[in-house]
Amino acid sequence: MSHLFPTYQRWEIQPVKAAGTILYGTDGQQYLDFTSGIGVCNLGHRPEAVEHAVKEQLDLFWHVSNLFPQPIQEEAANKLAESSGLDCVFFANSGAEANEAAIKLARKATGRTKIITFLQSFHGRTFAGMAATGQDKIKQGFGSMLETFIHLPFNDLDSLKTEIDSDTAAVMIEIVQGEGGIHVVTNEFIKEAASLCVEKGVLLIIDEIQTGIGRTGRPFAFQHFGIKPDIITVAKGLGNGFPIGAAIGKAGLAEFFGPGSHGSTFGGNPISMAAAIAVMDIIFNEGFLEETSAKGKLLFAMLHKEVGWMEVVKDIRGLGLMAGIELTVAAQPILADLRKSGMIALPAGEKVVRLLPPLNVTEEEIEKAVSLMKATLSNYKVTV
Repeated sequence: MSHLFPTYQRWEIQPVKAAGTILYGTDGQQYLDFTSGIGVCNLGHRPEAVEHAVKEQLDLFWHVSNLFPQPIQEEAANKLAESSGLDCVFFANSGAEANEAAIKLARKATGRTKIITFLQSFHGRTFAGMAATGQDKIKQGFGSMLETFIHLPFNDLDSLKTEIDSDTAAVMIEIVQGEGGIHVVTNEFIKEAASLCVEKGVLLIIDEIQTGIGRTGRPFAFQHFGIKPDIITVAKGLGNGFPIGAAIGKAGLAEFFGPGSHGSTFGGNPISMAAAIAVMDIIFNEGFLEETSAKGKLLFAMLHKEVGWMEVVKDIRGLGLMAGIELTVAAQPILADLRKSGMIALPAGEKVVRLLPPLNVTEEEIEKAVSLMKATLSNYKVTV
């Protein structure tokens, strides 16, 4: 009997070690990892620079609390501010906590309570995160949700124009809906949404938990669209496996997050800070981001060429190295077959296979992954 709550439907693979894009199981098999720990290990498993930085900090101190000034926090915050174009950072331990901070900050700064989010969105599993999420399935069994969250159709400008008003504190949106099926925001919608927020005095929160830290070929996905949000949230890829989240905001919001307004015992932990700095030093390099963008284009070109024509494939979409293959059949059996062939990938809803390879994946590994996808999908027929 396991003493763990059964909150996860676990796979049959038990990892024993990992390096780069390869995961090694107790079964003796090697697996090409196109999950990156659900978009976390953006530099693959155990990158040397991150490992070195963490070991160096381990020899200094592990935890002292946020009562102490810590230059390592200032360094990490400075890198996030410079790369995002925003100003102030609150460090947390996860994406859900980062979104909680953003929601609290938006409500306090505006004095309003209504927050607009979108159907198919995912913002975490805390009560505010669930309330913000536009998927009923994660709310089932938990009773009444927190009030004043409104969920609108994604990319529907008319609905947003109708709903946004003087009671609205914020519009909260993902540039790419990761858990919701890899749906990408349209250029027209996000630019008009940003303009509406300015016009109505509403804060624009961009949830970059999965898209941030280079995943789409830019430091942050919103930078593809020439907008400037008021708050962005990041987590997953920032620590490459070490627990970290952050809410990043404009300077004018600092007065609303003064002493005693918010906090986190482990937020800004020096071990996670060391990992984050090492990650950003690599990923925020212009040459690295250009390579990431080129690999993303290669991945999509190969997917369209090799599997896009199959009847079982309904759509291929995404941005950068964040790809979704929508199918006419359930994704889970295909994911199980992929694992048998030596590759791991993720679902994004019932019928979408999600690919999140490390950003330093090689062209040969992309070709291998697409070849395995093609071989696996060729065994499936269209169902009505």
